[in-house]
Amino acid sequence: MSIWHERPTIEALDESHENTLVRHIGIEFTEIGDDYLIGRMPADPRTHQPYGIVHGGASVVLAETLGSCGAAWAVDREKFLCVGQEINANHLRPVRKGWVTGTARPIHLGRRSHVWGIELCDESGRPSCISRLTMAVLDRGDLR
Repeated sequence: MSIWHERPTIEALDESHENTLVRHIGIEFTEIGDDYLIGRMPADPRTHQPYGIVHGGASVVLAETLGSCGAAWAVDREKFLCVGQEINANHLRPVRKGWVTGTARPIHLGRRSHVWGIELCDESGRPSCISRLTMAVLDRGDLR
């Protein structure tokens, strides 16, 4: 069963991130399934910390990007918008080069909040970071 209110396309996800941090650090969306969203980020100088490994903050950016996009497309985007409330990340293994790939899946899709689990892996499929993201679901009219 699909979780999408309106199933996103990779093109729509890419377009929505023009001129943002997501584009600047090279995050790409690669796959959309019935109940998940996959994207990747390069492990290169744009995302490294001084020791030559992916910065923990860059991993969190990838995780929040995937979970936020998932939440945004799982609701009626004309009536609601989703904003991050809390994110945590456990960094498990350093990544020096290649790509970090993330898979976001919902844990809970409620009327007023979503919780997403995001697993990041290196190119060998070994987990590098596990993250949990809580999103608030807001009425668009409440933002005025």
